Amino acid sequence: MKLRRLRLCTGLVLLTYVTTHFLNHAFGLVSLEAMESARVWFLLLWRNPVATTALYGSLLIHLGLAFYSLYKRQHLRMPLWEALQLGLGLLIPPLLIAHVTGTRLAHEWASVDDSYTLIVMTLWHANPEAGMRQAIVLLIAWTHACIGIHFWLRLRRWYPRFFPLLFGAALLLPVLALLGFAQAGRDISERIARDTALFERILAAANAPAGERRQALSRAQQGLKNGFAATLALVLVARVARQAYQRRRRVRINYPGGRVIAVPLGFSVLEASRFAGIPHASVCGGRGRCSTCRIRVAHGLETAPEADPAEIRVLKRIGAPPNVRLACQLRPKSDLSITPLLPADADASSGYGQPAYLAGQELQIVVLFADLRSFTAIAEHRLPYDLVFLLNRYFETLGEAIGDAGGMIDKFIGDGVMALFGIETGPRVGSKQALGAARRIVEGIDRLSDLLSEEIQEPLRVGIGIHTGPAVVGRMGYGEAVHVTAIGDTVNVASRLQDLCKPYDCSLVISQEVARSAAVNVSSVRREEMTVRNRREALTIYIIDDPRSITFEQTPAEAH
Repeated sequence: MKLRRLRLCTGLVLLTYVTTHFLNHAFGLVSLEAMESARVWFLLLWRNPVATTALYGSLLIHLGLAFYSLYKRQHLRMPLWEALQLGLGLLIPPLLIAHVTGTRLAHEWASVDDSYTLIVMTLWHANPEAGMRQAIVLLIAWTHACIGIHFWLRLRRWYPRFFPLLFGAALLLPVLALLGFAQAGRDISERIARDTALFERILAAANAPAGERRQALSRAQQGLKNGFAATLALVLVARVARQAYQRRRRVRINYPGGRVIAVPLGFSVLEASRFAGIPHASVCGGRGRCSTCRIRVAHGLETAPEADPAEIRVLKRIGAPPNVRLACQLRPKSDLSITPLLPADADASSGYGQPAYLAGQELQIVVLFADLRSFTAIAEHRLPYDLVFLLNRYFETLGEAIGDAGGMIDKFIGDGVMALFGIETGPRVGSKQALGAARRIVEGIDRLSDLLSEEIQEPLRVGIGIHTGPAVVGRMGYGEAVHVTAIGDTVNVASRLQDLCKPYDCSLVISQEVARSAAVNVSSVRREEMTVRNRREALTIYIIDDPRSITFEQTPAEAH
């Protein structure tokens, strides 16, 4: 986690430098003199001891972390965006060394005044090939940074709203910078064409290096390039040696469907998936931030390394149970069996913080079923679009009533609806919310009947059943049909209570558990005993003609 933060902080320093450099270039659209004036502020910002230390320290640390990341990789199979970012990052230093030695190093060692006039004349007029190379390295550095920023910020909930604006800025800034540099280049070429001695005067005014000073800078430039190449080669050799050592011991990872992968010790589960070509979600590229690579460990968790504090924070954010780990952080030391929990094409939203119950929990909840009575008779002889219009108005009425009461619609079933209450508030509050939803539903259906009185032969009627008890709650389904739902005996009982509305000719049937949880005054409410399939004990129920007639008993606190 500390290394990731260090990489981010140093990357932001370098991005800030490139951004201000681009802005300085863009002043070339005004004039070469405007570039020089803006450069004064640029130098004040960056050519002081504190900023210089931060800039070159960030450059060295960021490069060192890139080498370390390359060394730690178990294999080079990775998503295209990740490979692009790594490849572009390794291209920057060898392309940038010539510019650094020709500007900052020349200024410090040889007292060269590396003004924009000198730089533009050199890169545009005297050595266009070097100018093209410099433009390319700036675009490479900008693209590398933008990829990193994008995959950092896309885990934030607000980012999708601002993405078009940020993307436009990321495209516009380098374009303005290159146009500004080109305009300044044309300007100075025209000046030299009018005054052939201007070239030599600019070199003399800038104290441009020549002779031994120029050779010393060339040697420094070549030494830096050789040092980078030697370091890269050393990292690759060390990586090969480490892999050869680790391959002496292997662990087996069992995937769903009976597939078993044997990988060297030290592989993370995510690296094992990629190595074997098994699709595995990882929005953040295996950096332990997004949680989309999370897995359920069926066997072997007891011998697996414990999660570090950073992984624990991410798992807590999504409410993961104890047997769920991040595939990118889990490096098994012995065999284990795992199941990826998200599809391979999961997006960033799957990694947002979420309630613990979404991963699957048994909770005491309240379930409401509502169904439109005599729907077959209503639908008979109606045109398809009339029927669709009627159902949509009906579903809108139910949805608004349930939402206003604090419930969550689980699903629409034909002309009925299943809703959940109390998932986060508990059965006491959930029971009162469900009874409030029942009242709102009946009121809404009455209003809808009045509105459609000329189109329907008889008023609309609805039957509602409510029960509370334990149920397994979680996000379930497949593909786009994944949603929060509940399963268990409580759901079945609530559905059965709704069915009883028809023979009892009432609008609402609730269980005794709901009446107790909500403190319903049942002194004048019809009570019945019924048996439900798969339940040994009889169930006490209350038949209510109109939910609007329900009253509640006062608790001692309410009485005072």
